[in-house]
Amino acid sequence: MKGKVAAAFGSWKSPITTELMVSSSIAMSEARLFDSTLYWLESRPQEQGRSVIVRLVDDKPEDVLPQPYNCRTTVHEYGGSCYLPTPEGLFFVNFADQQIWQLGGRVTGRVTGRFTGTVTGRDKVRQVTRQENYRFADLAWCQARRQLIAIAEEHNPSFDEPANSLVAVDVGVGKIQTLHSGEDFYASASFSPDGKSLVWLTWSHPDMPWDSTKLWFATIDDNGQLIDPRVIAGGDGESLFQPKWSPAGELYFVSDKTNWWNLYHWRDGAVTAVHPMDAEFGRPQWQFGMTSYGFVDSNTIVCAYSQSGVDTLALLDVNTGALTRVDRPHSSYGSLRAEDGMVCYIAQSPTSFPTLVCCHNKDSFAEKTIRSASSIALEEEHYSIGKPISYPTAGGQQAHGFFYAPANADYQGLDNELPPLIVMIHGGPTSATQNDLALKIQFWTNRGFAVLDVNYRGSTGFGRQYRDALKGQWGVADVEDCDYGVRYLVEQKEVDPQRVAIRGGSAGGYTTLAALAHTDTFKAGASLYGVTDLAALATDTHKFESRYLDSLIGPWPQEKALYASRSPINHADSINSPVIFLQGLEDKVVPPSQAEAMVAALERNGVKTAYVPFEGESHGFRKSENIRRAFDLELAFYGDVFGFSDGDSGS
Repeated sequence: MKGKVAAAFGSWKSPITTELMVSSSIAMSEARLFDSTLYWLESRPQEQGRSVIVRLVDDKPEDVLPQPYNCRTTVHEYGGSCYLPTPEGLFFVNFADQQIWQLGGRVTGRVTGRFTGTVTGRDKVRQVTRQENYRFADLAWCQARRQLIAIAEEHNPSFDEPANSLVAVDVGVGKIQTLHSGEDFYASASFSPDGKSLVWLTWSHPDMPWDSTKLWFATIDDNGQLIDPRVIAGGDGESLFQPKWSPAGELYFVSDKTNWWNLYHWRDGAVTAVHPMDAEFGRPQWQFGMTSYGFVDSNTIVCAYSQSGVDTLALLDVNTGALTRVDRPHSSYGSLRAEDGMVCYIAQSPTSFPTLVCCHNKDSFAEKTIRSASSIALEEEHYSIGKPISYPTAGGQQAHGFFYAPANADYQGLDNELPPLIVMIHGGPTSATQNDLALKIQFWTNRGFAVLDVNYRGSTGFGRQYRDALKGQWGVADVEDCDYGVRYLVEQKEVDPQRVAIRGGSAGGYTTLAALAHTDTFKAGASLYGVTDLAALATDTHKFESRYLDSLIGPWPQEKALYASRSPINHADSINSPVIFLQGLEDKVVPPSQAEAMVAALERNGVKTAYVPFEGESHGFRKSENIRRAFDLELAFYGDVFGFSDGDSGS
């Protein structure tokens, strides 16, 4: 074994260049099973972030969606569930116009009979809807009724805010008909197998879907209209997730009524827990179409549950409630689907990149790897594995996170030197981080940085009580947990207390700036499209999050003074550490004006800043050249602040 070169932490030469990151990586999402065929979405930085529908044909990935179409919806701004394969062809939402289109298939029958032509062949694309000011998402199809429904979001200039509703779509002429309206938000519509019943979720201001949701049920008449729609579960502070029918026509859903998101069964007005346990079977619904369980058959559920930030795969017998763990090396599971004995999911582990996996036999559950999000192949010594840590924080509470030590197959630190630390703050803030192998972390650890990825109070995966601990405390509890995390690692002699940076995007950017303003712990910061002015966010953001701060800070405008006191823009005089701002100019969630105002304030105070705007980017960066530039500039910024080069990484 070759010896390692001793060099200063933070200056190690790394094979994980930004070019390698974007040229060898894709993002996968929305895996689906239909007619024994596996479909999924690929977001490709090399194609300007275009989202392409892909399917497996003869064990080989095949692009289904031709250029220039881009499958992506912006309902709720965060989108999700933007395509649906059916016997009538594949329906998808095209990013450019937010309308529903049809790919292949045929258009005939009672609901769509007014269309006289046919659409056949994989490359035949036809626009279905032409609804001005509308966006569509979360498509559902009933083959028994040959009916397509969707969540519609109308952006009428005369409205105070967009109007959401549940609609039926005539796929022949594109006409839409409202099935249900009056609630602020709709999601997760699902037909019973016989097509006679429909369920869906709603919630209304000021609640977010992880605060309180309602599950609706209705039967359907011969004309496709809803009969007696009524709430059958949820509301009053109970959060529900993923209503789903079993193949036998039994209704299941996830509820947090006992602090943990657990699976429940509904029958004739009675709600019964399937397997109560201190674990999370649900997820915060930031996007449509999120799934954590599916039916292998009428009697067996395959599910993924989270404990202490780590996922476990299991099989659940719906008759006995027996839960059997499936031994797998993965630490997280997404897009979990099952159909007719087949199971698919996107899995990650501390040593593997996101991988699309398919299983064909629930008894042996042998995995077959379909696609990896990255083709990067490096020595294992180059990767740092996140170590779960829990540590004391303010008020006698406990916080959680993952610690990554520097790791490089070719380098080691100098004697008597401790590594610089980057504290990472996940977005949301109602979200979580897991110790999956991620280039956004390995990029830093491979250069000699240590990383603390924090699951501060308010994070998911630890029960509702922990999730709610951030209510009224955003900008306080999260900052404390980051500060105390650094103290813990310093006490353990893991990191250099004089070289600590903090970075985060969106809500994580807000925590970053608040931590720089209210502590002396952090010597540099990076805010990626971060919130700087809470009052501006409360009055100038999209509908989905327009009342989010009511719970995190307090009702607006009644708590106007509290919003001012918690806003980093009003504490710019307290920030003395250098800060870099990375901002998409098309961002509708956190507009560029937020970052620009903060940069101006810091520059007036003589604080070292860098402001990097990205044209054509919204809330998050999708284009390869912008992803590269963001990482390159942030690395150079830390090198300038802490006084080291980047080791000629080739960036």
